[in-house]
Amino acid sequence: MRKVILYIATSLDGFIAGPQRQLDWLFNDQDYGYTEFYKGIDTILMGRITYEDILGFGDWPFDGVQTLVFSHTFHGGGNGVRFTREPPASVVQRLKSQPGKHIWLGGGGKLVADFHKADLIDEMVISIHPIVLGEGIPLFPPTGIRRDFKLLGVEGFDSGLVQMRYGRG
Repeated sequence: MRKVILYIATSLDGFIAGPQRQLDWLFNDQDYGYTEFYKGIDTILMGRITYEDILGFGDWPFDGVQTLVFSHTFHGGGNGVRFTREPPASVVQRLKSQPGKHIWLGGGGKLVADFHKADLIDEMVISIHPIVLGEGIPLFPPTGIRRDFKLLGVEGFDSGLVQMRYGRG
């Protein structure tokens, strides 16, 4: 069965980006399991701001993978990208009813909060970078909702990055 997997990086103090959406603190010195994870997905879900940030890096890096961008303002697409105004629960229900690989919840913070509120996250792979940003965009903005997860695995790297995998308890 397909799973929605939040695969994301965070600072020690729980931020996924700096206050101006800076990502210059993310390690890119090695793969950190990304290639293997990417082989197991065929759909990416992201918010509009995350989509715009990725476009700012240059060429679209997710050719051949269906990408759904949640947005109330953008339309269009291309390169396998579709925009949707549907509620996350409707999108996930439809995707899970179709055959395929797992579904990557790529962010950003608001979309992660929406998925958390709707109880749509099946697994999380969180890569914690050994840096304190002091401020920024939180991984989990306050929702007032508790969800329990169980630890499925931990991997440490020489760089100091720790990758933790959690599943629903």
